[in-house]
Amino acid sequence: MTIPTITLNTGAGIPQLGLGTWPLNDAEVADAVEAAAALGYRHIDTATRYGNEAGVADGIRRTGIDRSEFFVTTKLDGEFQGDDRAIGGLEAALDRMGFDYVDLLLMHWPLPQRGLFVDTWRTFEKLHADGRARAIGVSNFRPEHLDVLLAETEIVPAVNQIQLNPSVPRLDHRAYDAQHGIVTESYSPLGGQGASVLREPVVAEIAERLGRTPAQVVLRWHVQQGLVAIPKSASPERMRDNLGIFDLELSDADLDALATLSQGPDAGNDSNVEGH
Repeated sequence: MTIPTITLNTGAGIPQLGLGTWPLNDAEVADAVEAAAALGYRHIDTATRYGNEAGVADGIRRTGIDRSEFFVTTKLDGEFQGDDRAIGGLEAALDRMGFDYVDLLLMHWPLPQRGLFVDTWRTFEKLHADGRARAIGVSNFRPEHLDVLLAETEIVPAVNQIQLNPSVPRLDHRAYDAQHGIVTESYSPLGGQGASVLREPVVAEIAERLGRTPAQVVLRWHVQQGLVAIPKSASPERMRDNLGIFDLELSDADLDALATLSQGPDAGNDSNVEGH
């Protein structure tokens, strides 16, 4: 099947549903990518910190599908902040993958206490200009960090990838991103390792009434609101299940019911530390 895309500020399209790969190793992720591609996935999310970039590329090659058909994201962590370190970081990532470019390069965390994210972003702008990063964006950035970035640099991030699900809805982040033409991308869209959001009675009730799974209800919540979601799965059955959301529509009443799961604006990961 063809997964809908959202247009980035570069003009390129990003598939609205992708495959998250943390914490799979190279062997596991190669199998997962190959299986996902057979089902129709073309958006794969990895990071240098995950240690599986080579496996992602191996999985893509094993599909026999041209590299240009895939949207590949990687992220550079705090080791590559400041002093043009991101240039060597991306070069090493591309060497591991055997690729000439990534479709999206993200700064994994702002780490504001270091005071280096603006300088690092200027390096990202160089990597975008020379074509090795077709689009550049950020991850775990709060609106106050983006304010600084937009005031002091030239390119508006194409994407802000943040922890986001019905219990951590990030309404302020999403409103800021929308105002500035930044696509919001959800990691841990099903609620993280424990996936507690899938066990919420309100999710179960909607799923049962619609004849869908709890995961389908939650992923539909993301895409129906214009978000990009990257659920992680190594199971072809779950990957297939996750795709079954594009003929589903949640009602306003359903969305209102899911809004009751919010744990408040301060829930979720702290962007000051290195996490997912």
